Amino acid sequence: MSKQDGGFDYHRYRSLLADAVDEPSRLAFIDLLIEERARERLKALSTSERLAITAKTVASILGTSRT
Repeated sequence: MSKQDGGFDYHRYRSLLADAVDEPSRLAFIDLLIEERARERLKALSTSERLAITAKTVASILGTSRT
């Protein structure tokens, strides 16, 4: 599977879109895109929070806490 844009799998989505030949399957495809984007955003938020906690811990250990 080739991923060209940070997790956006063009080949997979193109295939799914080609298979979406009626209204219910098109709506399911749209739901999938929304769900995967939401999952991506949640992962980014989690990573950001984890980095913030790590930075705070390192700062407190070094004695340069930023509050």
